[in-house]
Amino acid sequence: MLVLGVESSCDETGVALYDSARGLLAHALYSQIAMHNDYGGVVPELASRDHIRRVLPLTRQVLAESGRTLPDIDGIAYTQGPGLAGALLVGAGMARALAFALNIPAVGVHHLEGHMLSPLISDTPPKFPFVALLVSGGHTQLMLVSGVGRYTLLGETLDDAAGEAFDKTAQLLGLGYPGGPALSKLAATGNARRFTLPRPMLNSGDFDFSFSGLKTAVLTLVRKVGLGEAADIAAAFQAAAVEVLVSKSLAACLHSGATRLVVAGGVGANAHLRERLTREAAARGISVFYPRLEFCTDNGAMIAYAGAQRLAHAIGGDLTFAVKPRWDLASLDAV
Repeated sequence: MLVLGVESSCDETGVALYDSARGLLAHALYSQIAMHNDYGGVVPELASRDHIRRVLPLTRQVLAESGRTLPDIDGIAYTQGPGLAGALLVGAGMARALAFALNIPAVGVHHLEGHMLSPLISDTPPKFPFVALLVSGGHTQLMLVSGVGRYTLLGETLDDAAGEAFDKTAQLLGLGYPGGPALSKLAATGNARRFTLPRPMLNSGDFDFSFSGLKTAVLTLVRKVGLGEAADIAAAFQAAAVEVLVSKSLAACLHSGATRLVVAGGVGANAHLRERLTREAAARGISVFYPRLEFCTDNGAMIAYAGAQRLAHAIGGDLTFAVKPRWDLASLDAV
């Protein structure tokens, strides 16, 4: 089955072509970071308009790179939610219209399901069951994954997502938007032991997270010592956030009996998180799987893959037109 995947949930337009027999054939991505940088964050109306400009040229690019044409496509997958309503409507409208014109099925994919299954696109995919750490700018969750659509929520953030905390802390340090990668780069030059920051809910006895207090602690520290210590503050913040993520993730694995851990989402590209999590997981007999770095952020490949799994089982392949800006991952049908 040849599936076209379209991602347009926020500030990146992604298109990909996935073949169930041959794997990923081609993918293309356009990021709106430069456009939103002047505003210090994503402007929904600007994001929607830019998706309109990019989605068709990216589709033509992917088809050309794969050597395929529109009549070759067997199905279309698009991000139905969660995300910005206007941005989601662009991808949904394009996908549904194209599916109608080609008389093929289209399926709406949950954005987080795409992220969670993205490591399965690799040459060495994890087997079910596994624990998934979804860690991005908008979400931080721990899920027990027993199969496609078989998800049990173990814990989630009670306030800011980890990626959001990275971005907000970066703004406090004058690093601009998006701040996560810039903060990690600065942290690599700092001394994480210079300052001690709180590890929120580290010993709470559950698998929930909280990062707003850590962000506030950084604000207090910046006001006290100034930005001349920015590198050490960044390193201390990153060490605190990573320690909580690693501790909770490994505890969830031990609690559920899972020996495999998947890390997905933009923060999953953080080198310090990868190094520490891989090392500490190995000491406990747990294997960690990450998506390719290019698939940590939003992308069409993960949507094409997740859509292919659902279309293969005839789940969701109708032409009902709707988007879901808010959508509970645990509510999905199992494959």
